[in-house]
Amino acid sequence: MVTGTLWILRFLVIITLVLITPFRVNSQCEFRFKRRNKVFDFNLASSVKNFPHGALSEDGFYRVEANSTVLWFQLCDLLIFNHDPPRCVGCQDCGGPSHCGTSCSALLSENVRGYDVCSSLGHPSSSKVDIIDKEDPGKGVIVKMLGASSNLNCSLSVSVICQKNKVDGPLTLTKSGDCDYATEMRHPSGCAVAISGHGSGWGLFSTLLIIILCLFGAYLLGGGLYRYFSLGIRGIEVIPNSDFWVTVPDRIQSCFGSLFQRFSGSSHGQQASYSRVN
Repeated sequence: MVTGTLWILRFLVIITLVLITPFRVNSQCEFRFKRRNKVFDFNLASSVKNFPHGALSEDGFYRVEANSTVLWFQLCDLLIFNHDPPRCVGCQDCGGPSHCGTSCSALLSENVRGYDVCSSLGHPSSSKVDIIDKEDPGKGVIVKMLGASSNLNCSLSVSVICQKNKVDGPLTLTKSGDCDYATEMRHPSGCAVAISGHGSGWGLFSTLLIIILCLFGAYLLGGGLYRYFSLGIRGIEVIPNSDFWVTVPDRIQSCFGSLFQRFSGSSHGQQASYSRVN
């Protein structure tokens, strides 16, 4: 019986860890915006239909080219080059010449005097997400990355516009100032999940109640299976601690009865403490 109890406890611990352990997601890809009693949730790394990695490129990078400039970027993560790696000089702050592009999230190649020169435009730690249009939150979000160059504060802004059915882009690359670049793409991950801001969703108490009910069900199921197959018990006795559960209704009735008697007794005592007035 001790072995069976230990087995049930281990099973409950496993179920608890599965239920309460949150899914690991990149918090830099998350954004929440509240407007007019509605909360708009974005998570660029969460799986959506036909796109298990969300807006992150499955190839490890996005590539866009304009004139003599080439841009590689990955949203909220490091660049990964399994094919077609960058071939340019520089890369001091993005992996170095031998591993160009492997330690940043955005890399730019420009042709300078016949040489392709690379420079970093961003890292995952510097990525910030914001809403594109505060008047129309469902339009999408913009991810801005900041470079680590000591000479120039370069940046890249990627607009992820909501498009529910397919992915388009990135196709264009624009430049403003000395080294501030921008591009855009259309992706289902740019569509927000809108929920009511009045607290109509599941609260903490409801979540805890569900977890407790799931643990209780797992306890009954696991204990019942163990007693049925390992101990050969049949009938009502297959339920773990069936003697206790049978007495639960009587215990509840007795508890409420004692409480009722206590309160009714106290009220009678208060009435008896007063003397009749003639």
